[in-house]
Amino acid sequence: MSMIRDLRAAVRPSLRKSNTPYNSYDATRDPSASSAVVDCAVYRDGRRVTEASGLTPREAMLRVREDGGFAWIGLHEPTGEEFSGIAREFGLHPLAVEDAVHAHQRPKLERYDDTLFTVFKTIHYVEHAELTATSEVVETGEVMCFTGRDFVITVRHGGQGSLRALRHRLQEDPELLSKGPSSVLHSIADHVVDGYIAVAASVQDDIDEVEIDVFSTPAKGTARGSDAGRIYQLKREVLEFKRAVSPLLRPMQLLSERPMRLIDPDIQKYFRDVADHLARVHEEVIGFDELLNSILQANLAQATVTQNEDMRKITSWAAIIAVPTMICGVYGMNFKHMPELQWTYGYPIVLALIGVVCFSIHRTLKRNGWL
Repeated sequence: MSMIRDLRAAVRPSLRKSNTPYNSYDATRDPSASSAVVDCAVYRDGRRVTEASGLTPREAMLRVREDGGFAWIGLHEPTGEEFSGIAREFGLHPLAVEDAVHAHQRPKLERYDDTLFTVFKTIHYVEHAELTATSEVVETGEVMCFTGRDFVITVRHGGQGSLRALRHRLQEDPELLSKGPSSVLHSIADHVVDGYIAVAASVQDDIDEVEIDVFSTPAKGTARGSDAGRIYQLKREVLEFKRAVSPLLRPMQLLSERPMRLIDPDIQKYFRDVADHLARVHEEVIGFDELLNSILQANLAQATVTQNEDMRKITSWAAIIAVPTMICGVYGMNFKHMPELQWTYGYPIVLALIGVVCFSIHRTLKRNGWL
C-alpha cells in the first residue's frame, strides 16, 4: 500500500491545479520546441470547425465549452511533463495518465468518473523476403483513448498505427462524426481490429510456407529438423499477436452490450460488428498457435525418424564389417596348431567366404529397408 501511495503522490503534483501559467502548450512558447501533439481540432455537427493550423488543447477546450461540439486531441509518445497540462485541463485521472505516458499496457477498458480509458494494442506485419529463425513477423504499438462527454484524447506509442488517415476518413463522414466522441472511439477500435485481420492473413501465409517445408522432401544435404528454429520464432510472434487480441475481447463485449452514458446507442450497435470481427481473429490466432504446436511436433518427430534411419544404416554397415573382422581376427591368432593353415586354397576360399557372407547380409538388410 505504501508503494501505491508513493506512486500516486509522484503523479498528482504534476496534475494539481495551480496558479502558474499554462506552459505545456502555450501559444507563446518557442516554435522550434518539440511537441507531442500531432493534431488538435474541434468538431461540431460532424464537421471540423477549426483552422487548418489547429489549436492548442486549451483553446480547443474553451471553444467546445463555449460553443458546443467536441475536441479531438491526438498525441504521439508524450512525456509526463507534456501530458500534465492536458490531463489537468480535462480532469483526467492520475492512474490513467500514468498508463498513457509509460505505455506497455494490457488492452483494457476502465471508467474514471465521466471518462472512459481504453487501451488498444496495434499490430503491424513486418515484411520479409524469407522467414528465418530470427525474423520479426509482427511489430506492436499502442493506442490509448480517453473518451469524455465533449472530448477525445488519443495517445499513440510506437512507430506504427498512425491515426491520421482515420481522422481524414472520419471527417469525410459527417453523419457518423456527428454522434460525438463515441464515434471516434468506435472508429479507432474498428481500425485496430481491421489491422488484426490483415496481419492474420499474412501470418497464415507464413505458417503455410513453414508447413509445406516441413512435410516436403528435404533437399539433399539438408537435415530434417532444421526448420525447428523458424517454427519456434513464428510461434513466439503468434504469441505476441495473441497478447494483443485476447485481452481486448472483454472490453469490446462491454462496449457492444452494456449501456453507457458516454456511448451513443446508435454507435453501440457498430461495436457489435467490431466485437464479432475480433472474435473471429481470436479464433484464428488460437488456431495458429495449435497448428504451430502440431507442426513443431511433426518436425521433431521427423528429425527423430531421420536419426533412427541413420543409426540403422550405421548398425547395418557395422554388422557387415563384423564378418571379415571376426574371421581375420581368428586367423590372426599366433597359434602353431590351427586347422587349414597349411592348406593351399585356404586364403582364396576365406576371401570368397567373407565376400559371400557380407553380400548376403547386405542384401538382406537392404530388402528389409535398413540400407
